[in-house]
Amino acid sequence: MAEENKGPAGPDLTQGVALSAFENDMLLGHVGEDEVLLVRKGAEIFAIDAHCSHYHGPLSDGLVVGDSIRCPWHHACFDLRTGEATRAPALSPLSVWKVEQGDDRVVVKARQAQPDKQAPRHASKPSAADAPKRIVVVGGGAAGFTAAEMLRREGFGGDITMLSSDAAPPVDRPNLSKDYLAGSAPEEWVPLRPDEFYRDSNIDLRLATNVTAIVANANQVALADGKTVPYDRLLLATGAEPVRLLIPGADQPHVHTLRSLADSRAIIAAAKNARRAIVIGASFIGLEAAAALRARDLEVHVVAPEARPMERILGPDMGDFVRALHEEHGVVFHLGDTVATIDGKRAALKSGATLEAELVVVGVGVRPRLALAEQAGLKIDRGVAVNAQLETSVPGIYAAGDIARWPDRHSGGDIRVEHWVVAERQGQLAARNMLGRREVFDAVPFFWSQHYDVPINYVGHAETWDEIAIDGDIKGRDCLLRYKSKGRVLAVASIYRDLDSLRAELAMEQGERV
Repeated sequence: MAEENKGPAGPDLTQGVALSAFENDMLLGHVGEDEVLLVRKGAEIFAIDAHCSHYHGPLSDGLVVGDSIRCPWHHACFDLRTGEATRAPALSPLSVWKVEQGDDRVVVKARQAQPDKQAPRHASKPSAADAPKRIVVVGGGAAGFTAAEMLRREGFGGDITMLSSDAAPPVDRPNLSKDYLAGSAPEEWVPLRPDEFYRDSNIDLRLATNVTAIVANANQVALADGKTVPYDRLLLATGAEPVRLLIPGADQPHVHTLRSLADSRAIIAAAKNARRAIVIGASFIGLEAAAALRARDLEVHVVAPEARPMERILGPDMGDFVRALHEEHGVVFHLGDTVATIDGKRAALKSGATLEAELVVVGVGVRPRLALAEQAGLKIDRGVAVNAQLETSVPGIYAAGDIARWPDRHSGGDIRVEHWVVAERQGQLAARNMLGRREVFDAVPFFWSQHYDVPINYVGHAETWDEIAIDGDIKGRDCLLRYKSKGRVLAVASIYRDLDSLRAELAMEQGERV
């Protein structure tokens, strides 16, 4: 009980603290019940909310870069002067606090700002002839939402229309296979913004709306109901869709894919009356779903053709660890095998074995939704080809998120990734570029995966490697893995090495050796 009643951390900043109390130029304290982080940069001292606005990560364990601070958990970034969330996945700003300095002491008493929403950060000023008045976003996922939100944050006063085929407003999709599916996150945490956000921001969000064509020469999109929507700039953020099994019985009601809020709700509903589940596929989504279903006390069997889960991305040692971790929690693996047919509640495997389950979750990957881009005649290269500014081969049309293949200076080639944070950051940059900014997308790819109480962070992009250098102990859940090609680090994976992960990201950004 004493732990539950524990008050805010650190000294009472209203009483003042000595400069000598700072460690590594940071000091965690409190003002009343609010935890506040002090950051010393040269002669300046900043005071900011102590926890990330994304998942409440402790910024005191983060990394200060210039006049910003980065969250150790999911690499969000905040401006120390304004509190603005400058990098996804955080979208909401933090409060900054007024600092009084004197006689080698620092006193903090009041918030400097506590905005309900972020005021326009810049006034983008393209020439009058080029200034867009109508921007259309096709897609209601990570990239589409952050683009619309950033347009308003940048002060764009024209029309914004979001056309989403989903029935639900934009949601925090990573939660759908993690805490929400496991039952540890309430549904009110899932929307990226409440419904009134779109009304208050004057964003015309049209749900359950299918776009059938892009008429580029007329600057308009055609809808399934026969209507058209004009645009001056267009963002394609159509995302990806789950790969569906082409086997007998895969269309039965108890067989589910996991992509949307509706998918996650359906799995949760089915799990309430199930004792056993089969997860087909040992991907990140598949294994996160397996962990979530174990949290709901279902017996879980994972069937996948590979010899080790996630070996293609994380390598053999991490793959063995992930398997052992799931087995510790009761998951039964059937690797080197596939499901051949599903007959009622019985699944027949290619090996001849059979499994019975009331619930089947298929997680065998996704494919980018490229039909609109292909119809519009955009250049396609295993995705929608974009330049460094995320503009497609047709001027005025941009692409972001799972469909976009962009020139990545860190890996040295064109890449397309299906990472949530990448999609969010691309949406934000595409928004600024649609307003004439001409910024280059050079963010280092980042994703995280959660398995029970073990987070795996991944920075960079390595499709192949010739060496994996392991620092620490994978089994001890304290490690950093460097994926190298010809001595050059292309990517880094880590478990409970958050600061090292942030430093690796920064080194990649700066072109230094990791």
